[in-house]
Amino acid sequence: MTDSASTPATPTTSAPGYHLIETRLQEKLDNGTTRCNLCLWRCKLSHGQRGFCQAHVNRNGTLYNLSYGILSAIAIDRIEDKPVRHFRPGTRVMSVGSYGCNFRCGGCHNLEISWGVTALDELAKGQSTAAFVTPEELVQAALRHNVDGIAFTYSEPAVWLEYVVDASKLARDAGLYTVYVSNSFVTDEAMELMAPHIDVLCSDIKSLSDEFYRQICPVGSVQQVLHCIKKAQELGIHVEVRTNIIPGKNDNMEELQRIAAWIKDNLGESTPWHITRFFPAYKLSHVPATPSETLWAAHGLAKKTGLKHSYVYDDKGCDCATENQPVHVYLQQDAQAVHQVKKCSASCCGDEGVLLKKYERDSA
Repeated sequence: MTDSASTPATPTTSAPGYHLIETRLQEKLDNGTTRCNLCLWRCKLSHGQRGFCQAHVNRNGTLYNLSYGILSAIAIDRIEDKPVRHFRPGTRVMSVGSYGCNFRCGGCHNLEISWGVTALDELAKGQSTAAFVTPEELVQAALRHNVDGIAFTYSEPAVWLEYVVDASKLARDAGLYTVYVSNSFVTDEAMELMAPHIDVLCSDIKSLSDEFYRQICPVGSVQQVLHCIKKAQELGIHVEVRTNIIPGKNDNMEELQRIAAWIKDNLGESTPWHITRFFPAYKLSHVPATPSETLWAAHGLAKKTGLKHSYVYDDKGCDCATENQPVHVYLQQDAQAVHQVKKCSASCCGDEGVLLKKYERDSA
């Protein structure tokens, strides 16, 4: 018998130290299994199992977020670098990310962060030295650096939506705007949960081919992604979209024209379309960078289709976590204090900090 589906757990306020937070959208099913309803994988998990994103784990019949408050990177950028052009242009934003993702993109430039397997394993074992930052500390850091907003980026923010929502509420109260940089493979429930607290969605439309999406997400489809983007706009979020054009993968001019037409017909002719250049990385390191002519041809198609605002990025392909100051510098804290070993203080696991079934077996 199933408990009430997709009922948000009671919001949990931040604590002084790292601890697990119950996954905000979960169903408790038979025999101690749970279903995560944050993204469209809707992972069904037994005790000790972790979702595809690696960041949520079932512990004795309750699903927990491993990465709440765990920051992989902080940077300060122009909002145009997200890329966002039609919301508070010329302002600065503090970009933050955590670990884990619900896609496995072959050309990922944020591999260590997005896949996050090592970092999240260390959290599961109580061995992590990653930075833990409460929502209050994050907002205070943003105010100290005189930025105008906070952007959740570098990997899919739905993976740590509990933190995104809590931090966004405080950011709003402090006069800061919020940006959510997403692949839009998230559930309606998640979108409805975050919509009152998020100002901007910057979303990928990677392709209009289901085959393309299933190479990076076996259960994914184009229509699921497009539905999420449209729903965000219907919920009152300012929406801008981006397509990273990869030679030989999604550079067909007919397909690019159809992307432009979908944007115009479903989001409106004034919706910005950001056309970015692919740079070789990871499994696609053999693929050449996108020729400038291809980018500008897509721009021409956008104008011909009736989109009023399309932008070409010849020098930047993604919102990447580049080399920057360490997290502790932004927090104005001692590095040793920030990077102490994190062990969950919740009652779901023992002093050994082992959360995953595979480590229980290893330590038996």
